[in-house]
Amino acid sequence: MVSGKKVEPVYKPIRLGMVGGGQGAFIGGVHRIAARLDNEFVLVAGALSSNPERARASAAELGLEPERSYASFAEMAKAEAGRADGIEAVAIVTPNNVHFPAAKAFLEAGIHVICDKPLTATLAEAKKLAALVEKTGKVFVLTHNYTAYPMVRQAREMLAKGQLGDIRIVQVEYPQDWLTDDLSASGNKQAAWRSDPKQAGAGGATGDIGTHAYNLARFVSGLELDSLAADLDAFVPGRQLDDNLQVLLRFKAVGKAPPAKGMLWASQVAPGHENGLKLRVYGSKGGIEWVQADPNYLWYTPFGEPKRLLTRGGAGALESASRLTRVPGGHPEGYLEGFANIYREAASAIRAARKKGGKPPKDVIFPTVQDGVEGMAFIDACVKSSKRNGAWTKL
Repeated sequence: MVSGKKVEPVYKPIRLGMVGGGQGAFIGGVHRIAARLDNEFVLVAGALSSNPERARASAAELGLEPERSYASFAEMAKAEAGRADGIEAVAIVTPNNVHFPAAKAFLEAGIHVICDKPLTATLAEAKKLAALVEKTGKVFVLTHNYTAYPMVRQAREMLAKGQLGDIRIVQVEYPQDWLTDDLSASGNKQAAWRSDPKQAGAGGATGDIGTHAYNLARFVSGLELDSLAADLDAFVPGRQLDDNLQVLLRFKAVGKAPPAKGMLWASQVAPGHENGLKLRVYGSKGGIEWVQADPNYLWYTPFGEPKRLLTRGGAGALESASRLTRVPGGHPEGYLEGFANIYREAASAIRAARKKGGKPPKDVIFPTVQDGVEGMAFIDACVKSSKRNGAWTKL
């Protein structure tokens, strides 16, 4: 109180709801940390589980008011849209088959959406969702979080400026080992739904981590994929969806340069790899290499010159990287900060949308519903190609 008058806060966090992410879920906790790291969001409502008891218990643990813990996303969308203090945005962190109906419910209720990847369970759903986003005009953010690492942004800007010349080769890999055994048989919830076509869709590792690798390659290179040849395997006996994929990529030509070629490998049955996302891009003037396990560094080699190590926050850091950096160089930033950068970009877009027709600053970048459609087209093409013995398949 000042002179007997109540002072309203100048800056108000965006009211956020969450679908999924209750007890026993990994990614829900990551989203909640990312959302609050920069004080951009406050979680006020949730439909945290399809199990009512678990939903209530999860809400209590997170300090949500009992009346704002909902039994379903449909109930939540309707109730929150009718409240003066209702949520402005929702985070959807469920198995893939819930993404489309949940996002549809909230978009139609006039609420912005932040959705985990892949976009939906099918390409047809993805296209319908993209049309709905266009119709409603709401902000839609897909959390391909690796696009928001500072040195990934640095690499993207370097390539856009032509520092590598004409792009010739793009190689991306994403090996893990956590599904080397049949964890779903032992009751592991995270493994079970990822191996179930009814919940995950047509792609196993292809949808879970292959889309991350594909999105990162596209984001940094700026290239558009023309066709692919894929070989998908389910090495673990009885597994219904793929756990390993090897894909050859042909990109569309840019200008007069020959079309770039690429290779993508993703696996969840590669012992010794925890989260081995790596990107290498080579052009007529040089090459770059970025490794997610050591994300504060970017290797850059101009052709005919010594290899150079570029560091987050160090000399040579571009503005695209610096604007997403929170602490000085030498103080590591990683997965949670990268995820938080997506939420910070989302907040800029949502705050801009509060003003009719408002748009965020030009340097604000985040994966959109269209990136999600591309990811689903990638999954669809991989599955079709593999069924045809690795035949070249257009997206």
